[in-house]
Amino acid sequence: MPGLSKTFERVLAARLNRRDAMKLMTATGAAIGWSRSLAGSVVGSGSVPESHRSRFAFEEISHGVSDTHAIAPGYDADVLIRWGDAVLPGAPEFDLYRQTPESQEKQFGYNNDHIGYLPLRPHESRRGLLCVNHEYANPELMFPRRELTSGTVEIEQSAVGCSIIEVTREEGRWRIVKDSVYARRISGRTTPISFSGPAAGSDRLRTREDPAGTTVVGTISNCGGGVTPWGTCLVAEENFNMYFLGRHDIRHKEARNHFRYRISSQNKYLSWYRFFERWDANKILNEANRFGWIVEVDPYDASSTPVKRTALGRLCHEGAASRINGDGRAVLYMADDNIFEYLYRFVSANKFDALKRDNNFSLLDEGTLSVARFADDGSLRWIPLLYGMGDVNESNGFYSQADVMIEARAAADLVGATPMDRPEGIAVNPKTSSVFVALSNNNVRKTDQTDAVNSRANNIWGQIVELVPPDGNHTADVFGWEMLVQCGPPHQATAEATWNAATSEHGWFAAPDNCVFDRMGGLWVCTDQSSRWKESSGTADGLWAMETEGPLRATGKMFFRVPVGAELTGPAFTPDNESLFLSVQHPGTDGVQHYEAFGRRSTFGDPATRWPDFDPRMPPRPAVVAVTKQGGGIIGS
Repeated sequence: MPGLSKTFERVLAARLNRRDAMKLMTATGAAIGWSRSLAGSVVGSGSVPESHRSRFAFEEISHGVSDTHAIAPGYDADVLIRWGDAVLPGAPEFDLYRQTPESQEKQFGYNNDHIGYLPLRPHESRRGLLCVNHEYANPELMFPRRELTSGTVEIEQSAVGCSIIEVTREEGRWRIVKDSVYARRISGRTTPISFSGPAAGSDRLRTREDPAGTTVVGTISNCGGGVTPWGTCLVAEENFNMYFLGRHDIRHKEARNHFRYRISSQNKYLSWYRFFERWDANKILNEANRFGWIVEVDPYDASSTPVKRTALGRLCHEGAASRINGDGRAVLYMADDNIFEYLYRFVSANKFDALKRDNNFSLLDEGTLSVARFADDGSLRWIPLLYGMGDVNESNGFYSQADVMIEARAAADLVGATPMDRPEGIAVNPKTSSVFVALSNNNVRKTDQTDAVNSRANNIWGQIVELVPPDGNHTADVFGWEMLVQCGPPHQATAEATWNAATSEHGWFAAPDNCVFDRMGGLWVCTDQSSRWKESSGTADGLWAMETEGPLRATGKMFFRVPVGAELTGPAFTPDNESLFLSVQHPGTDGVQHYEAFGRRSTFGDPATRWPDFDPRMPPRPAVVAVTKQGGGIIGS
């Protein structure tokens, strides 16, 4: 195929035999149209027959950058809740100049991320709970004066974690139910959280404050997550390492562990360690081991204790997509969101109980954690991470299954897992059972480090990979895999993007992150280009609808765009698919110096945008928006 790079030729040779290629060429209408879409040399070539219409009937919006959001015509995106708005009964009115840790514990946190929608009755779509993660703080936009004090640090700690709110749709609009019995703030400062599973009680989780190693105060860096089939929320602790100051002394017992999780003397993020020694890993070696877990929360019981499920491994957790297998066991797919990190799967030992919800609360405590090894022939093998299996033993520093879970990365290294281009969001297609994984980017991968599933060096655009369980069996040892799309500019041959030729000039994107399926089997993908948006796409982040099946497979269509400097996260549909909740995170921060209308970095008094209030007295505020179709109807139809 003329125009394809040697790298991509190698990938195609490994992945497609001639019969597969002919089938794909036939499906997309013309051989030349297929080859061009794979090579990324044309967009919207018209090679797809008119009869092949997209399931997504909305009018696409354009790439661009502005100080506010944009959405497809015929849709509304109403701000539902913002940083500082009341969550708990008795919460004070938000006052920028009189913030306290105590008031923040009652108010909506900062940098809202993953959203889980949980109906109050089965399949209820007009009244339910939102479980919203809060990932981190941006103190330069939160506080009038950038003066680090113990008080501002405590506010930041109170602003992360999770918010649970009750919402209702009345006369076509969503609103918060005030004084709800379900309302809750889980924070990084005060919330007691239990440990369960193989690492609970381990010597490596014990501290002076918790000599039993069974309870920790707080959860931090709460990024992606998921909702289980039994109606609990999975809150993912992602870049926990950035909160800890570490050391380079190779003599101490956690040296390898700290190094592998990037805990070092260079980590001075937010500088919490200056006021609270628990964040100084030089002083409390085990404290960092108490973060990096999946936290399970029961949103229907505001008095329940959240639990860190150690059987799921300690990672920089992002996606957490669950499925009940045909044999009744629960399966959870998880991503470790760093460059050259891995994709994981957990299979429960016990079966899901559809009749007694409480019987499922320990499903994530016993089972097998595995890591993915991809092969160029289109197969994927799940390798168990078990103490005593292969090289995961005393000779390599593992003395129990607790050690394996605490150092899941090191165990995965030993079994030969495939280093990925920053695995993030994961979604399971409700129609086909295929699992889709968003790989955001990896700009430090070298040419000699490429393989079929990570085929590009200096990959600033990312890709989406489809995992295919045989006969829908999510517990199988061996899956198949396919590349859905290599993202990036299709008009730039060196990008080696692989969009369908029917993708428009606005339908392509870079840095896929969170993703979700609607109930009809349509994939929706958020992007996170961070401060590199100018280089990777030139457009602000947003939400795209993606075709994953049929002749339009690998076609994107732009639906929503965030204001400058923001990231879009957490998409969640109601069961009827007539409402979609989105998180707009850190507006006015990332790469705003490249925004021609602004051209400098944001500060509290001089931000690139004041979304969503556009009040000259108010800085930009992260917020959740509720998307509905004007006049009613299915989102995307």
